[in-house]
Amino acid sequence: METRLIGPGFAAEVRGIGLADVAGRDDAYAFVRAAFEAHSVLLFRGQPVTNELQLAYSRRFGPMEVAKAASRGEGTPYSVLTNVEPDGSLVPPDHKEALRARANRLWHTDSCFKDPPALASVLSVRIIPDRGGETEFASMRLGWERLPQSTRARLADACAWHDYAHSRGKISRSMISERERSTLPPVRWRIRWRNPANGRDSLYIASHTFAIDGMPEDEAQALLAELIEHTTAPAHTYLHRWRPGDVIMWDNRCVLHRGRPWPDDRPRHIVRTTITATDADGLAEMRRIRSAA
Repeated sequence: METRLIGPGFAAEVRGIGLADVAGRDDAYAFVRAAFEAHSVLLFRGQPVTNELQLAYSRRFGPMEVAKAASRGEGTPYSVLTNVEPDGSLVPPDHKEALRARANRLWHTDSCFKDPPALASVLSVRIIPDRGGETEFASMRLGWERLPQSTRARLADACAWHDYAHSRGKISRSMISERERSTLPPVRWRIRWRNPANGRDSLYIASHTFAIDGMPEDEAQALLAELIEHTTAPAHTYLHRWRPGDVIMWDNRCVLHRGRPWPDDRPRHIVRTTITATDADGLAEMRRIRSAA
């Protein structure tokens, strides 16, 4: 069992073991859990991926999130993002699934708009377009560490609001239904998430973040945009070009990601399982809301 760094200070490929080993062996799980805490993004190559194997692997890390309302996979542990209809045809560019893919090109962390939020996501691409469709990652932990000390002190106890409707409204105000709005009300989290396994701090923001307590709206939006731009500067991201059998897991407490475009006439089908954060993952501290510094 070993890891090989593949990104700029984060992201590693796991070698010598696969998803089935982690699902069935305590030593493999312990190794991968430690690698997850250290590297934030983990890549497994050449996996015989099925829904059942992906779920068995994911369950080792914590309770499973259920796919949100009005999504493909709603009510199951599988979030399906696809432009392929059941009959094999491709959705048109104005279809909700096509708009969802466009929204996922914004830098985000999964489920920060939920309570509880996500610890991690596990993603496998079952149909890969022949060009485009990559996934790009950036470390909010390293982004936090690159901030000036004065900015870190200012944000250490600040709190922000996250809303699924906010990010979707950047693409189309009509793409989110009233049922989605009512089941996903805005939530409030601290801007700094401390990892209890290693004590390292991270920003906790995304395209879903729309307000910061005690700050005028325009000032908050400008600061959030600045922080995301700072975190996702090109030299600090890892772009993953998918191969058959690839599975990637990332830490939603400290990683931003986004999908990259691909041609509308090319199919793409991905399956995501999401692990819910618990108090053992630092969530209790995120709930201890204080006034902004």
